[in-house]
This record gives sequence, C-alpha cells and structure tokens, in this order.
Amino acid sequence: MPFKPLLQNLLERVPESSGAIIADWEGEAVAHVSRMDDFEIRVIGAHKGIILSNLRLMLGRLNWDQLQEVVITTDQSRTLVMPVTDEYFLVLTADREVILGRALFEARRCVVFLKDEIA
Repeated sequence: MPFKPLLQNLLERVPESSGAIIADWEGEAVAHVSRMDDFEIRVIGAHKGIILSNLRLMLGRLNWDQLQEVVITTDQSRTLVMPVTDEYFLVLTADREVILGRALFEARRCVVFLKDEIA
C-alpha cells in the first residue's frame, strides 16, 4: 500500500506541518513522514491512538455518533487525529500557527485517499 506518498503530499500541502503518520488500532506505525525525529513521530502516533481509543469508547457508551476527528491545540502545536477505518487512523502534527481550516481540509482529503488504498 503506497501510504508514504499520500503522507508526503499531505506534509507538502500543509507547510507548517512537522509530521504525518498512519497507525493501526494498537498505535503501531504503518507509514510515516516527518520533519522531526522518526522516533518522536512514532511516539506521537501511539499516544494520539490512545486518546482516540478512549474517546471512541466514551462516545460508544453514550450511544453518540462515530468520532470524525480530534484537534488538540497546545501553546506550540496543533495535532489532528482522524480515524481512517475502525483499524487505522491518521495523525498530522503542525506548528500552532498552522491555518486550521487548511490543515483540516488537507487531512480530510488524505483520509479519503487512504480509505481507497485500504479498501
């Protein structure tokens, strides 16, 4: 599955981004590209997978709709977490100054392409 070119394109289309990773339901990296240390993007992916899993469990207990995306904002960064399927998810990390609308648009677009590759 050619995930890396899709992730590389996402990084290029969101210039303020620092990394993108697709991981499985256990938080294990399937593919990643980054402008940071490889270990760091893998750790970010695994930790964001834990957050995604916990949010999914909570929403399931409340009988709410499926989780579409999570945006985590800190003083220095923004991180987008988006389920691709029940078993895979995408994480995009970026500087705090990233244009959120652009990052969301490009990440959503990437998710569509990733779904096509997985199917």
